[in-house]
Amino acid sequence: MNLYATLKRLCLISSPSGREGAVREEISSIISPFVDSVSVDSLGNLIALKKSRTEGAKKVMLCAHMDEIGFIVNSIGEDGAVRVGTLGGIRLAAASYTKVISQRGVKGALCANADVQPADYKADTMYIDIGAKNKREAERYVKIGDTFVCEPSLSKLCFSRVCGRPIDDRVGCAVLLELAERLSGVELSFDVYFVFSVQEEVGCRGSKPATFAISPDIAICFDVTATGDTPSAKPMACALGGGAAIKIKDNSVICHEDIVKALCKVAEAEKIPYQREVLTFGGTDTSSMQLTGCGAMAGAISIPMRYVHSGVETCDMKDVAACVSLAEKYLLSL
Repeated sequence: MNLYATLKRLCLISSPSGREGAVREEISSIISPFVDSVSVDSLGNLIALKKSRTEGAKKVMLCAHMDEIGFIVNSIGEDGAVRVGTLGGIRLAAASYTKVISQRGVKGALCANADVQPADYKADTMYIDIGAKNKREAERYVKIGDTFVCEPSLSKLCFSRVCGRPIDDRVGCAVLLELAERLSGVELSFDVYFVFSVQEEVGCRGSKPATFAISPDIAICFDVTATGDTPSAKPMACALGGGAAIKIKDNSVICHEDIVKALCKVAEAEKIPYQREVLTFGGTDTSSMQLTGCGAMAGAISIPMRYVHSGVETCDMKDVAACVSLAEKYLLSL
């Protein structure tokens, strides 16, 4: 499997929080040949199981979220302007004056009220112009509750860097798909659950019922993390090109010490480039997996990324490959 090709394939499918069906179908078709079963739970999480032959085997849950940030239509003005609320942590200044596309395939331009400065952008000062002259025309193409996302894209930059959206977290999904293929011919002593969760961007919702149903002994999250290697960035040790980021802490979780140590030990033994991640803000499905039900030993392997939640999210494919290798070697060491 070509990691870049898989990532681009997933990035070009629009699936905002609560509307993940399209990307779920694509992921299901890719992973099905490598696992024993694929199912969808009541919230919409995709759960693929690689079953062990060991009776009473332990369970390892690997999770990446399928959804992306976006917008939801809440009103349509008499002038045809489509007003929206946000789904997840939208950086409105970054999203403004860009092309957007709806779940129905309707294209538009996300704009701000003319009398509002970028520092004061809020959801209620933004609107989508779909080209309609009035409310009646707009309602032929857009309904209340429709979702929009900024137009997806993925391009190669210099060297091994790529840029586009929504790399968060289609890159985590691509890592899990590559990992499933690599493990498909390997007999493991534990069950592996590949979970592609929904609604992470609006509160880590999907991973909670998935974790409750699986009740894993070990849970590992695959998501992006910020970096400290751009001008005026918050001080942080992670950088593009530094390898897989082994999460120690973020604003929502302190990862299990044994998992952190084990991941670092494997990376060093296998000479896989890695860096230790302490993020002073944000959070991922790691926190919800750690605390659901009776709890689980939880950790995370993060992909370093610049410009998170913008239209130019940037990562290094060498770091992505390092995340796959680290996860594979770690699982083989259990």
